[in-house]
Amino acid sequence: MATSFRLSPATRPLLRGQLTSQPANGHASFIPQIRKLVFEFCDKWPSSVNTRTYIHNNLEELARANSHVEFVVKQRTQREPIIRGFYLNDRDKVVPLKGFEVTGIQQKVQLLLDSSGAKIKPLKRRTVESTTEATRGIWSGLHDQPFKI
Repeated sequence: MATSFRLSPATRPLLRGQLTSQPANGHASFIPQIRKLVFEFCDKWPSSVNTRTYIHNNLEELARANSHVEFVVKQRTQREPIIRGFYLNDRDKVVPLKGFEVTGIQQKVQLLLDSSGAKIKPLKRRTVESTTEATRGIWSGLHDQPFKI
C-alpha cells in the first residue's frame, strides 16, 4: 500500500537560507572590527621614506595575515604620510606617520588592527551616575548643624 506524504497547509517548509544568523562577537567566535586600512604617502618627501620602506617590505605579508582587511595604498602628493583605519561601526581613525621608524609604523598599524573604532573613553575620574536620588539628599558640612559639646 503506497501512501504519499503531504504537508498540511498550516506547515511551511523550512528553507536552508532561513537558518542563517547574524555574526556577532561572543565566546565561540570573534569578528575583527576593522574593514579597511589606507596608507597615504608622498613619493618625494623625505618624511615618507620609512612609510615607503614599510609598504615595500611588509605590506604583502601583512595582507596575507589579515585577509579580512582591505589594504589600499594611495599617493598623497606634498603631504605628510598617514594611515587611515575604517571600521564596521562607520568610524575611522587617522594616525600620522611622520617621524616614525619602520618598527614604529608597524606598531601603529597593529594598533589600528586591534582597535574597535569606538571613541576613546577616559577611565579616570568617571563620575558615578545613579538612576535614583539619594535617600537623605545631598550632604554638605555647611548645611549641617555644628556639633555642640
